[in-house]
Amino acid sequence: MDQSKRKAFAEDGAVLIEGCLNAEQLALCRQAFDWGIENPGPNAHSLFDGSVQKSHVDNANPFAKGRLDELAAALPFGRLFADLWGSEHVWYFAEELFLKAGGNAGRSPWHQDTSYLPWAGKHFANAWISFEAVPKRNALEIVRGSHLGTRHDGSTFQNPDDPTEPLHGGDAWPRLPNIEAERRANPDAYDIVSWATRPGDVLLLHPGVLHGGGAVDADFPDRHTLVMRFFGDDAVFSPLPEHSDAGFTPAGVLFVEELASLKAGDPFRASCFRQIL
Repeated sequence: MDQSKRKAFAEDGAVLIEGCLNAEQLALCRQAFDWGIENPGPNAHSLFDGSVQKSHVDNANPFAKGRLDELAAALPFGRLFADLWGSEHVWYFAEELFLKAGGNAGRSPWHQDTSYLPWAGKHFANAWISFEAVPKRNALEIVRGSHLGTRHDGSTFQNPDDPTEPLHGGDAWPRLPNIEAERRANPDAYDIVSWATRPGDVLLLHPGVLHGGGAVDADFPDRHTLVMRFFGDDAVFSPLPEHSDAGFTPAGVLFVEELASLKAGDPFRASCFRQIL
């Protein structure tokens, strides 16, 4: 691992690893993706349901857990993240599937995954694996270094007119900034970065970084993306708000029973998460 990659992930919150997966590994990932689309889990849902911007998302499908655990162990992510983080151990959390098709699905609203999951620490990362060559204009965008700043409330992802509509509500966390509106008024309002990618490239993203985008259009009508999430030694449990308008528990909505005994600051560990290193 080049030291510049470690520095970029630690300071910026994201880094692109070009050619991370070979053709055989990418094919295994695509098989897992296609199976998940054909066999959705209980957490499958649509963003902006009922609008032309609708897109499909699935998260931690329990029916796919066995095959995804095996896939995580077969891919080079254990050594990759150990090297990237300087962590002795690496665990696999779960997958997320994104399908945007037909050239209409809009950009995903800006958000932090830590608004939805009880995560804190340096050793968390999402591995974004897209199966198309993604142009820069259609790529995921991040606000550089935002994982080191404020933890915001989440977006409901259901109001196209207000992408900052609060998920939890109350005053536990600050409301999301309207980044798109602010950057239209001032293109330099945020330090935003993104990358064009080719099949086999993997974007590594800290879940605390503000990120969004990835729209499709007439020239790039379809995007299929498998996200695999990992954590290491410096990963701790950081509960969500006690009272959530969205019905979230302090442990979120994934693996709630398995995480129920953890307290704020405890190492993020549970026997349900496959250790791959």
